Parts: sequence; C-alpha cells; structure tokens
Amino acid sequence: MLRILLHGACGVMGEKISALSGGETGIVAGVDRRAGEEGISRPFPLYRELSEIREDFDVIVDFSVPEAAGGLLRYACERGKPLVFCTTGLSEEELSLLEEASRRIPILRSANMSLGINLLTELVKLSAAKLYERGFDIEILEEHHRRKKDAPSGTALMLADAVDEAIGERLERVFDRTKRRTPRPKQEIGISSLRGGSIPGVHELIFAGEDEILTLSHTAYSRGIFAKGALSAALWIAGREPGLYSMRDVLFAS
Repeated sequence: MLRILLHGACGVMGEKISALSGGETGIVAGVDRRAGEEGISRPFPLYRELSEIREDFDVIVDFSVPEAAGGLLRYACERGKPLVFCTTGLSEEELSLLEEASRRIPILRSANMSLGINLLTELVKLSAAKLYERGFDIEILEEHHRRKKDAPSGTALMLADAVDEAIGERLERVFDRTKRRTPRPKQEIGISSLRGGSIPGVHELIFAGEDEILTLSHTAYSRGIFAKGALSAALWIAGREPGLYSMRDVLFAS
C-alpha cells in the first residue's frame, strides 16, 4: 500500500481524497491549519504543522493554498519525498520555488488532476495547430462554484498555454473587452470566467472560423474526478527520479 501524507486534509478535496483512498493507497496522516477545530475530523491523525508529523509516508498529495507552497516544498525536499502538487493560483516566486525543488525531488504539478481535462489539452493542441493558421479565433470559457477564489481558473490558463505551445507564439490574453471599441485582432485569446452556485468545473474551447465553429469542452460533475486523478498521480510518481512531471505523463504512461 502506498502511504500518503495529505496536505490540505480538511478542505473539500481533502475530504474527497480521504473518501476514495483505499486498496492501493492509504492516508497515514493529514496536515491542515484547521486541524483541531470543532467538527473537523478525518479517519487518520491530523496536524496543524508539518513539523508535528510523526508517521512515515511515501508520497505527499497537496490540495491547499498558495501561501503554504514555500513551507511544503522545503519540507518535501528535506524529507526527500515525492510530491503531487495540486494547488493553483501560484505567484511567479512560488513557481520558481517549485521549479527549484523539482531538481531535488520528483514533483507532479497540474492545474487540473482530471484525466479527461488532460486529454482535452492534447486535443486543444491538435486543433489549435491546424485551425489558428487558417484564420480561426480561439476563446476559452470557464465556469466554477461561487467559492472559487482565483479567476481565471488554473485550468483555463493551462489550456491557453497549450494553445500557445501548439501555434508557436504567445497570444495576448484578454479578460475584459468592455473598455475597447475595436474589432477583435487575430493575435489574442479571450478567457471568460463565470462563478455561481455549486458548479464543480466547466471548460470550453471555442474555435470560431468563417461560417463554422468547433467546440471542445469538459464538464466535471463531481470533484471526485480530481481526487481519483491525484491518487493515480501519487501511485505513478512513487519511485521516479527528481524532475517536474505533469498529468500528461500519467495519461500516456506505457
């Protein structure tokens, strides 16, 4: 059984991973700043600080907050443990710390842990490479629940990165056109965000050409798909060499 340390154990995703873990994976301890609060419990030991952990483990799975990234990366490097890093909304400084840590330990980072989203990313690359040069405009629409703090979503930015990679240039990312009174230029990609209710996550890529539209979309009906992906990633990264990996590596692993 793969022994997991769950960082961000008291959040919604921590609860999902806790519920789905079993068989090949088991959570031996969890860390969360809410540990010890009334009504907060998990079927494994909970700690407020990484320094308090007594249990041994094989892999860290993280669904927490960007502010905790620095401490988590230092701890993972000190312990020499693989890390599945699922937190989004990182600053440039935090991304730099993650890149540096990946030279010492294996880190799998993805803005979205869903296998479906990661396959969608590959389809986006193929579509952008074929359609952008033929005059198609590209837009991204993402929808999430009202509690999501960052906008646009990390997944929307990941999909925009996929477009840039496919066409070999960085398109201008436009989040608001209300102040502009000019036609849409070719060298931009619009990214729109909708927040409301309990929407787990919807991402849609629109390739708009003359007289035809191609739409690629993914809908998450439950956040359980992200928990399943994280557990698959934990099993995959155990024993890997130091480096920075993605869910694409898991998806296309032989």
